Amino acid sequence: MGEILGRQVVIDNRGGGGTTLASDLVAKAQPDGNTLLIVGAAHAVNPTLYEKLPYDTERDFAPVSPVTGGAPLILVVHPGMPARSVKELIALAKSKPGQLNYSSPGNGSPTQLAAEMFKSMAAVDIMHIPYKGSSQAITDLVGGQVQLSFGSQSATPGLVKEGRLRALAVTTVQRSRLLPEVPTMAESGLPDYEFFAWQGIIAPARTPYAVVHRLSQAVVMATTSPEVKDKLMNGGYDVWVTTPEAFTVHITKEIRRWKSLAGKIGARLD
Repeated sequence: MGEILGRQVVIDNRGGGGTTLASDLVAKAQPDGNTLLIVGAAHAVNPTLYEKLPYDTERDFAPVSPVTGGAPLILVVHPGMPARSVKELIALAKSKPGQLNYSSPGNGSPTQLAAEMFKSMAAVDIMHIPYKGSSQAITDLVGGQVQLSFGSQSATPGLVKEGRLRALAVTTVQRSRLLPEVPTMAESGLPDYEFFAWQGIIAPARTPYAVVHRLSQAVVMATTSPEVKDKLMNGGYDVWVTTPEAFTVHITKEIRRWKSLAGKIGARLD
């Protein structure tokens, strides 16, 4: 995007609060197109999980364009676990209620939501262990401090192929091209289960439409360039770009979907 716009792009990682800290910063930034935010599913989920946010998710941002979409999470267990399928994991969890733990990068993360959905649909009692980031959450899973997690498709397949984790299922309705031998959750006995990750770029509300439109064009050009597209797809992501209007509709639908789903699965912040 920097090359396309003729400007330097600086990445400022502001972790914490399930992406709410970074979101609050951008919501209050000048609406001049100079401060943008990369968001994912947590952006649409946070209005449901947090009782009060310092910003309004729908009114305080101007969606620019998605970047990726349709990527699954991967249900993985420590290789020392006896379970070799989702059905065996469910049976094990039911025989040891409250004794199995799953790790996540933090409260409100897609990992927690995917796991809570699994717990509800499978009717199992598994404890949530939130970490301050995905790296430590996976490190402790590999080390055996926790028994399972829902890992990202960008980081998990390598650990599976090395034998450091065992993959039981992917969360999308189609199998992953990176782990084609791993079944879907639907194939594993939970036919209504579906969870996929997406990422996109948004700006502060009141950013002039001409600026939003130019930024959207830059996202599309950068994301669909052969070099970037290959890197994303090799990392397990599906490239997905569209107009600001269509991305706005998607985010609104996601917010409504999670408000409905959170009530059904009992998802909440610990």
